[in-house]
Amino acid sequence: MVMKRYPNGIAGEFFFMKRAPEPRPSYIAICSIEHGLGNVIDFPVIQDLASLLWVVNLGCIDLNPWYARCDDVYRPDYLHFDLDPTEGTRFERVLETALLVRDGLASLKMKSYAKTTGSRGIHVYVPIVRGPLQKQVWSFAKAFSRELAARNPKLVTAEYRVAKRPAKHVLVDYNQNAWNRTLASVYSVRPKPAATVSTPVTWREVERGIRIEDFTMLNVPRRLAKIGDLWKPLLSTKGRVDLSKFL
Repeated sequence: MVMKRYPNGIAGEFFFMKRAPEPRPSYIAICSIEHGLGNVIDFPVIQDLASLLWVVNLGCIDLNPWYARCDDVYRPDYLHFDLDPTEGTRFERVLETALLVRDGLASLKMKSYAKTTGSRGIHVYVPIVRGPLQKQVWSFAKAFSRELAARNPKLVTAEYRVAKRPAKHVLVDYNQNAWNRTLASVYSVRPKPAATVSTPVTWREVERGIRIEDFTMLNVPRRLAKIGDLWKPLLSTKGRVDLSKFL
């Protein structure tokens, strides 16, 4: 987990922290990852309630996990796309883009899952069979995003440079698949006044129309109790896409 800390609340400044601070409780598991030039960073591994409460007590609001497990940090378990609207773009265009991503992946026989970011956009995930290196997953995501943008130039952009992104477009961000990048976790509360939550949604809900503000800390627990965890398939060993067939 990469810690994004807000020591003075959502209105204050935040900072990212990778290394688990010391002293720390003995129950905090550690994943040691080398970052070049022999620099080894001890990341906290958050996999139980006590550890979760520990990072929350450090002022972490967003929760930002890696996409690979500790025993092989170079081979991720997920392919994902961060759909990020340019300034002034209506959220309906984000939903439209999400459906294009879904359909594009489906044409390759890849089942995908969507969640709100809790901030401005939508995240689309594909659980994959662990095997391809992170750079290979990134390369596939880049090619997919660019092809989607080429086919839908009035809506989608794959331009990573902010200054060159066209207005009222939705970025299909593939760069978050790069090694050492993270996104806000599923069910992560975001530092917004309404305490919006990054929430799994069905594709039918995306088709019908949703808003970021529909999912907050006040109602997501009830939703989860009622319909169950829509993100559960992403933790299963079954139904994962063998991305190596496309590389």
